[in-house]
Amino acid sequence: MTTKSNAERLQELNEAAELGGGQARIDRQHDAGKLTARERIDLLLDAGTFVELDKFVTNRCNDFGMADQKIPGDGVVTGYGKVDGRLVYVFAQDFTVFGGSLSGAYAEKICKVMDMATKCGAPVIGLNDSGGARIQEGVASLAGYADIFYRNVRASGVVPQISAIMGPCAGGAVYSPAITDFIFMVQDTSYMFITGPEVVKTVTSQEVTKQELGGAHVHSETSGVSHFETQTEEECIAKIRELLSFIPSNNAEDPPFVPTDDAFDRRDGALDTLVPENPSKPYDIKELIGHVVDDGYFFEVQEAFARNMVVGFARMGGRSVGIVANQPAHLAGCLDINASLKGARFVRFCDAFNIPIVTLVDVPGFLPGVDQEYGGIIKHGAKLLFAYAEATVPKVTLITRKAYGGAYDVMSSKHIGADINFAYPTGEIAVMGPDGAVNIIFRKELAEADDPVARKDELVAEYRETFANPFKAAELGYIDEIIFPRDTRPRLIQALEMLENKRAENLPRKHGNIPL
Repeated sequence: MTTKSNAERLQELNEAAELGGGQARIDRQHDAGKLTARERIDLLLDAGTFVELDKFVTNRCNDFGMADQKIPGDGVVTGYGKVDGRLVYVFAQDFTVFGGSLSGAYAEKICKVMDMATKCGAPVIGLNDSGGARIQEGVASLAGYADIFYRNVRASGVVPQISAIMGPCAGGAVYSPAITDFIFMVQDTSYMFITGPEVVKTVTSQEVTKQELGGAHVHSETSGVSHFETQTEEECIAKIRELLSFIPSNNAEDPPFVPTDDAFDRRDGALDTLVPENPSKPYDIKELIGHVVDDGYFFEVQEAFARNMVVGFARMGGRSVGIVANQPAHLAGCLDINASLKGARFVRFCDAFNIPIVTLVDVPGFLPGVDQEYGGIIKHGAKLLFAYAEATVPKVTLITRKAYGGAYDVMSSKHIGADINFAYPTGEIAVMGPDGAVNIIFRKELAEADDPVARKDELVAEYRETFANPFKAAELGYIDEIIFPRDTRPRLIQALEMLENKRAENLPRKHGNIPL
């Protein structure tokens, strides 16, 4: 009998680990329109930078015949590498090995890279493709999930955490992605849910497919669980790389600076006519964003969810900014439950990772309705208020048109800590719109008028002249400067440059109690 050398044994182990569940299962993965774990890592990381850890780890279960099924790596590929030259840690679940199911050893591999990421100050990227807990391991797999969840929470706000759902993600497996900062999903091949279609049918008698219950489109448009929906895995991974270019590696760093040829002092006359003179006429706030950010490029987050609120990243003068904007082209830009949640979550991310916040305001108020009140618009709207008031990063606000009622306060007003507040001449800052205000203030006079319609028109014009403009707020110091729209880009960049070294801290505390 010939004894194998250690070098030969190492070669065999490497080949076994890299083959995963075998060529037949790799072929099935490809036939399903999915890449393998290692192919995904190769696309994500700069060429030649991946360093694998725990490549030869195997499961420790001896029940149900598992002692005879020891596959090196045990269903997850973990390690570190670089994206655009910057360190990141990664784990990629391998569906070809036990359906990507999580064991105790598998969880320890993930926990190791998460611990290293927090110690070294680098993002963690999880490429999820798993059937869930490995049933043969019982409570050990459940403990493994909890160990991961605990680290997700501990790392939150310390290093960016990104989850890509590239296959099934069900039951307890969904909680880790839910805690992370951004979730990417792929159309047709990925889904997330707590309980699957079979359980739903048993309990509620409703018949629903996996995609209808928890597909990429559902979570991108209806639930808001997913931040990005992509058509292919390649597009998904490219978007993750792009997202990383806007954000720092950890909470002690600033975002990457990207030089631009777009002049800092560029003035744009097209903005002078973008906001309609008729206050009831909609316009697209994303068009305004495109006119003022570097090279007209806006990396939108949660594009399909709560379209009355627009959030995303851009650069101004080469520096990353987070943009939060009401969208007059959808629900008139009203704040509702979903818009408040979307905005609050984004503001808190930017604040955690030193990304200045630019807020564009055109908001007629909170969306009225029984469903909104029953759904808790009070506490959900308060989340957005809480997020802005708590944020200590530079905050610059521009009121383009309406800023009515409590929504004016909530949308990064001077009163809740905004550093610089601008307004266009078209700005309307008041408790409510002129029509509604006149109906309340002059109710008795209108009832007694010989011609109520004509009198109301006069009173509305007077109210608009007095309040539906930015000048009263500017007199009181609530608006720092009223600017011509063409000057938007240089004014915003000047303000951000002035605030670059801002230092502010909240009062000492364990943490605030955000109205969840």
